[in-house]
Amino acid sequence: MTSTTAPQRSPAAGSRRLAGPRRDHGAWFLVLPALLPILVLSVGPLLYGIGLAFTDAQSGRTQPTQWVGALNFSDLLQDTLFWDSFRIGLVWAVGVTVPQFVFALGLALLLNLDLRLRWLARALAIIPWAMPEVVVGIMWRLVYHPDAGVLNETLRGLGLAGAGDGTDWLSGLATALPAVILVGVWAGMPQTTVSLLAGLQNVPRELHEAASMDGAGAWRRFRTVTWPAIRPIALAITALNFIWNFNSFALVFVLTDGGPGGRTRLPMLFAYEEAFRYGQFGYAAAMGLAMVAVISVLLAVYLAGRLKGDEEK
Repeated sequence: MTSTTAPQRSPAAGSRRLAGPRRDHGAWFLVLPALLPILVLSVGPLLYGIGLAFTDAQSGRTQPTQWVGALNFSDLLQDTLFWDSFRIGLVWAVGVTVPQFVFALGLALLLNLDLRLRWLARALAIIPWAMPEVVVGIMWRLVYHPDAGVLNETLRGLGLAGAGDGTDWLSGLATALPAVILVGVWAGMPQTTVSLLAGLQNVPRELHEAASMDGAGAWRRFRTVTWPAIRPIALAITALNFIWNFNSFALVFVLTDGGPGGRTRLPMLFAYEEAFRYGQFGYAAAMGLAMVAVISVLLAVYLAGRLKGDEEK
């Protein structure tokens, strides 16, 4: 009588089967609640706007919308008002982003020190971040008020202005843009401060102690220990701030509505006027698409330069 034994399955075969890719189509149902809002509220309008940029869509038009190809972009290249607004947008974005980062870095370094009531200072530092841009704009309009504003009253109290010399900061051709930039720096600084403060708290104290024992001063410790540790965060937050500042709308809209004489008309304000004041939806969509393309190129050049500089170091 003979007996047969079942062939033994090698452990390697079982491990290969377990290690193979596992496709679980049911997992898509778990992703859909988060994916659908993105598709409906972001991807869908983006694709619709891209298509709209190649049409002659207008408000109140009785005739059907027609495909015009690159005609809107051809007109855009010859629109001096748009390129003036684009130049103002770049001045605004750089003028807000650079001081924003410098002041936020200094404030983050201060809040990272072991000081009394540090928790209260950190809470007060993020108050502008918690305020809506419309509220910030209304508040600063009161600060800049020519007659009863806090700024002019302070200048009068210091003897720097006469009783009747009320400067209209938001209506002056020379003062409107700097005044708006100051508000942008104040409103956006808390977010940059929080990001940099989070990076500073991840720097090991042992590195600072070792550098101090080697005789390194405060500036040398910052340059050799702190800055290399927070450089990736600084690069990311600066790039994001530039994009957000260039695409600003609500703050400048409340403060000046693009005036005086277009001195604070940012590209988003110009596109808004073309779309909702003059009804040129196709032309406004072409503006938005052109701004996205140009800013993407500028940002890519900036990031490539910074990353190349970091690799060389």
